Amino acid sequence: MQIIPIAGGKGGVGKSLLSVNLSIALAQSGKKVVLADLDLGGSNLHMMLGSGKNASGIGSWLTRTDVEFEDIIIDSEYPNLRFIPGDAEIPGLANITAGQKRSLIKKIYSLEADFVVLDLGAGTSFNTLDFFLTSGCGIIVTSPALTATLNAYLFLKNVIFRMITTSFRGKSPAKEYIDKLAAKGDGLQRVYIPGLLEKLEELDPKKFADFEKKFFKFKPMLVMNMIDNPKDSVKAEKIKRSCEQYLGIEMEYLGVIFRDHLQDVALNSRLPIIKYKPESVISMAVYRITDRIIQKSLEDNNMLDIQTLEETYQNAEMEAEMDFDYKQQDLEAMFHSGALTKGELIETVKSQQFEISALKKENNLLKHKLLKASQQGFKL
Repeated sequence: MQIIPIAGGKGGVGKSLLSVNLSIALAQSGKKVVLADLDLGGSNLHMMLGSGKNASGIGSWLTRTDVEFEDIIIDSEYPNLRFIPGDAEIPGLANITAGQKRSLIKKIYSLEADFVVLDLGAGTSFNTLDFFLTSGCGIIVTSPALTATLNAYLFLKNVIFRMITTSFRGKSPAKEYIDKLAAKGDGLQRVYIPGLLEKLEELDPKKFADFEKKFFKFKPMLVMNMIDNPKDSVKAEKIKRSCEQYLGIEMEYLGVIFRDHLQDVALNSRLPIIKYKPESVISMAVYRITDRIIQKSLEDNNMLDIQTLEETYQNAEMEAEMDFDYKQQDLEAMFHSGALTKGELIETVKSQQFEISALKKENNLLKHKLLKASQQGFKL
C-alpha cells in the first residue's frame, strides 16, 4: 500500500481538486483506492466527489463509542474507490488530541488498498504535518502566485522542523540546542537547515543516525496548478532549487495543470471534472500525473538521479505546450462560432507563441546548469 498525502500550504490552490480526481483516475486504472478527507474542521470532499451527506465520518468515529472505523468507510459510485468522509460539523474536530491522531494514523496504515489518498487541510498545524509524514512521498500542490509558492516552501520547511523535533526527544545536548533556538521566537524559522543538521549530528550522532534514515526517505513531489501559460511552470524550478539549497531535500515535479473554467462548471454540477469532461485539459493532466505515480510505485529505487530530475522538468515543459495547443483549438472553435474576432484570435496566438519561445530559452538555461553541476560532481 502506498499512502499519498496531498497538501497545499495555503487554501485555494486546488489540493482537493487533485485529491478527488487523482483517486478516481487511480481507481480507473484498476488500483484499489481509499480517499480520506483529513481536512478536519473544514471537510467538504464529499461535495467534490459527488456523494451526498454521510451519516457518519471520522468525527463520529473519534467522538462516539458505538461507531467502528469500518462503518465510516463507504463505497463510492466509482469502481475500486472507497471514501472516508470527515465530519466538519462536529465541534473541535480540527483540534484532535495526540492520542486521537495516533489512533487515526494507525487505522490508515491498516487499510487494505493499493493507494490511500489523504486530502489534508491548509496550514501547518502539527496534525497536518504529521498526516503528511505518514508517507515519504506526499504531494505539494501550489499555483504560480507568489504567496502560493512561498507557502509551499514554508510548508516543507515546517515538515522538516517537525521531523527534527520529533526525532530528538528526551534529555540530550541536541534537544537542548533545539529548545534554545525555539526560545528565540523566530530562531527556528531563520536557521539554515543543512547547518542545523550538521550541528545536531555533532551533538547527538546516535539519534541523528535514526533521523537521517527518515530524512533519506523523504521525497516530496510537486504539482503546479492553475497555470495560465507555459512559462508559469518554470516557477516550480525555483521551489525545487530553494528546497535543495536551503532544506537539503530533492523534489520531483509531477506536472502542471492548466486553469480551466470547466472546473467551476463541474463543481457547480457536483461532479469531478474527470467525470464531467474526461478529455478536458485538467483531466488529461490528472491522467498524466496518475501514470507517473503508478510508475513510481513500481520502482524499487525511489532515488532521483540527475537525468531523472532533468526529465521531470522537461516533461513539464512539453506537457504545458500540449495543453496550450489544446486551449488554442478551443480558441479556434470560438472564432468559428463568432465569439472571437479574427484580430483577437491572431493576437492571442502571437502571445502564446512568444510565451512558448521564452519558456524554451529558460529551459535551455536550466539544462545547461544541470549538466554543469553534474560535471562538477554535485549531487542533485
